[in-house]
Formats: sequence, C-alpha cells, structure tokens
Amino acid sequence: MTSLRSRSLTVASLVASVILVDQVTKTWAENALRSGPIDILGPIKLELTFNSGFSFSIGEGHPLLITVGAIVIAVAVGAYALMTPSRLKRIAASLVTGGALGNLSDRLFRHNHGAVIDFIRFPHWPIFNLADSAITVGVVLLLIAGVLEGRHERSQH
Repeated sequence: MTSLRSRSLTVASLVASVILVDQVTKTWAENALRSGPIDILGPIKLELTFNSGFSFSIGEGHPLLITVGAIVIAVAVGAYALMTPSRLKRIAASLVTGGALGNLSDRLFRHNHGAVIDFIRFPHWPIFNLADSAITVGVVLLLIAGVLEGRHERSQH
C-alpha cells in the first residue's frame, strides 16, 4: 500500500498538470481563434465558444449553481483520489478533479461572465475543451476500474 504522502504527490501532480495544460490551451484558443475557426482534418475544427452551462451546455444561465456544484465535485473526487488504494482509481479521480478545477478556473478567474472556453469541435458532438476530455477519460477509467475490481472479487469467491 502506498503512503498518503506518495498518493498526495501523485494526485497533486496529475491535477496540476491537467489544470496547466487546460489553461494554456484555452489561452491559446482565446487568442488564436478570435478571428474564426481553424479546420484541422476533414470536419474536425478548432472553434472558440463560451459555455455558461456544463457538459452539453446543460444548466446555462445558472452560473452560481454550476460553480458550487463544481467545487463540491472537485473536493469529493479529490478526497477520493487521495484515499483510494487503487492506483488506477487514483489516476482516474485525479483526471476528473483536474478537469473540474480547470473549468472552474475559467468561471472564477477569466472575464467571460462565468463561461468556460470550449474550442474542439467534432461533427455530431458538442464542442469541448481539454478539461472536459480529462473528466471524460477519468470517468471511463473509474468505470473500468470498478468492473475489473468486481471481476477480481467474484473470481476470489
């Protein structure tokens, strides 16, 4: 079992890395995409938008509720990341926490009226950013870890 200090270092490093990469890419997008979208490959584009809701623009017009919700989720999932003995779950929860804090940073510290910067557009999919990607990957990894853990427990009985 890893020590709390080792787990804390892992969690803090991953969370900080997600926030840093997310904020750097959003700053780049805010500057580079103001004059219009950039076509990447086929229908994939980089296009600057501002989302005052959360995933899939749900909750638009309720920035205080979304901000409080993001803080609660970041604290709860961050605490889980520190406490879980599972390395995969710790990594996954750290990605979710970093993504939540990256988007929360937009709401609190950028001057976009509480909106998050989104800029990656795939066809037939809502526009998103790297914090959203970290959250999605983290949730998928948590689900995979849960399934693997369940299989392991069933095989021992």
